Amino acid sequence: MLRWLVGLLLIVSFVGKATTEPPKISPSPVATQTVPVLSIKGAIGPAVSDYLVTEIANTNHNKSSPLLIITLDTPGGLSSSLRDINMAIMASSIPIACLVYPQGARAASAGTYILYACHIAAMSTATTLGAATPVSIGAPTGADKQEEKTNSPTAMEKKVLNDAIAYIRSLAQLRGRNEKWAVLAVREAATLTAKEALDKNVINLIAQSPAGLVQKLHGYKVVIDKESQQLNLANAQLTPIKADWRNNFIATITDPNIAYILMLIGIYGLLLEFYSPGIGIAGITGGISLLIALYAFQLLPISFTGAGLLILGLILLIAESFAPSFGILGIGGVIAFVLGSIFLIDTDQAHFQISIPLIAAVAFISTLFFVFTLGYLWRSRNSKVVSGQEELIGANALVEHDFTGLGYVIVNGERWAAQSQHELTRGQSVQINSIDGLTLRVSELKDKE
Repeated sequence: MLRWLVGLLLIVSFVGKATTEPPKISPSPVATQTVPVLSIKGAIGPAVSDYLVTEIANTNHNKSSPLLIITLDTPGGLSSSLRDINMAIMASSIPIACLVYPQGARAASAGTYILYACHIAAMSTATTLGAATPVSIGAPTGADKQEEKTNSPTAMEKKVLNDAIAYIRSLAQLRGRNEKWAVLAVREAATLTAKEALDKNVINLIAQSPAGLVQKLHGYKVVIDKESQQLNLANAQLTPIKADWRNNFIATITDPNIAYILMLIGIYGLLLEFYSPGIGIAGITGGISLLIALYAFQLLPISFTGAGLLILGLILLIAESFAPSFGILGIGGVIAFVLGSIFLIDTDQAHFQISIPLIAAVAFISTLFFVFTLGYLWRSRNSKVVSGQEELIGANALVEHDFTGLGYVIVNGERWAAQSQHELTRGQSVQINSIDGLTLRVSELKDKE
């Protein structure tokens, strides 16, 4: 009985100690937050648009990042790609900070619109932004201002300019930034340095790097969907996200020069397969190349006039191959092909135009091919082609046995029935004059004087 009491006391004392002393808890590591860093470097086109739109959508879907940073260094780009990027930025529920970086970088033309669209705009020192006038219009300066009274802009130029001004004004109003200077950036191609942009309320702050930007944004308040949020970036860790293979592939094929070459490979490959059917290598290569080129062109601003001239040129060249017309169709085809190549890409952005030297080289090679084909067809048309029994006319034969009237001769190792008006002897050489059914009409060979 005593042992039961001692055991009970020990249990009670142990439980009491366990309840009075709190358990020791090891400190858990502080959770880190990832901040994706996207990068724009170079002209803004379909590949850059696909890269940014995809990564912005992925970040919003995962909802694991308090902030997304875009570093920017661009001379401008396509309007269609710019608007796709800005639509993704404005639809983002995660704050997006745009930093013109590194030193010496610029956010020109389309880059200015992106900077205005982002929730937070920042620049590194020794960077610039502005010159957002549509390239096809340009800014009236110097001699242009003197001719402004006589050379007024066309109706289309006014539409493009007013649309660009309205667009950047709407972005400035959305983010509460300097609206007047935004209009100047579009109308007069105005530019600013980082310090000037900060003083004029064009950007929110100056930072020397993405890491420095994160430090300055800790505790920063930003408005998302009309609601103010305070950024907590104490444990933020930057995670650069590079373009994947798909973006690199799109960047390669949407280079207008590459797309143009792929189109030519496709066309000539299919023509070669059509003219000389074989095991299908030319046709398969041409078909794949042409499909890739068409996919690339539907991402680029294509001029219907240029495409029409290009197709007309190809039709004329093909027509010349089928029915030679002393070069009239061929020359017209080459001219239409060259003009179509020049007008094919409907943009004034130099980064998205087909190289003139490339067009000249293709025109030269196409002309050589055309001349060679024309010459070959011309010689084939004027040369006398003889086949079958007709090739025996004018040939020589040997008399098999003596005969007068009907007998047999040997021609190319074959035994033929022959008819002659003169007496012929065995082994004598005779000439075939004509063919009557399966009988050769022959005559004696006359000695050459």
